[in-house]
Amino acid sequence: MEKRMLPILQVGDVLLSPDILTEHFCCDYEKCKGVCCVEGDAGAPINPDEIGEIENALDAVWGDLSAQAQAKIDQQGVAYIDEEGDLVTSIINGKDCVFTCYENGGCLCALERAYRKGRTRFCKPISCSLYPIREKRFNDGTIGLNYNRWAICKDAVEKGRELNMPVYQFLKEPLTQRFGADWYHELEELAKSFNA
Repeated sequence: MEKRMLPILQVGDVLLSPDILTEHFCCDYEKCKGVCCVEGDAGAPINPDEIGEIENALDAVWGDLSAQAQAKIDQQGVAYIDEEGDLVTSIINGKDCVFTCYENGGCLCALERAYRKGRTRFCKPISCSLYPIREKRFNDGTIGLNYNRWAICKDAVEKGRELNMPVYQFLKEPLTQRFGADWYHELEELAKSFNA
């Protein structure tokens, strides 16, 4: 049977793939142990504004970083331009984000941990908060959101299905933080009519 192509949707000046409304997702840290912080071939995408925020948070997280991560930050800073021309967080060993720290057999973001303990005002790059959604900015200022499928997140997909939690509901907080409460409300209304 041929798979039906669904139209690109729009909320405000944001274009989004319909699978953000139809696919299910809910992180299952107990199973994945935060492997998304150490898998891949580049760091987490960041925007130029976030570099300053990350640098301001460095003192709060420095002691949580490995010696290798500290050396990499001293050498090239908190970010670099990857092979695709994107600004991303620095990595070590060709994969680990420099802000990865380990606790009880799992990977955590040192930035987020410091934020949750009240040691910094910056939580983590919005690309990390929005995952599995990836954001792309077009030359005309329009923003595109796509659902990124990654094999290491198969447990999150399974848990999302069990909970009947679409991607956009799982990401309510970061989507609201990124685009505003009115935008998210409009997204919810679109989801109701789209899934009706």
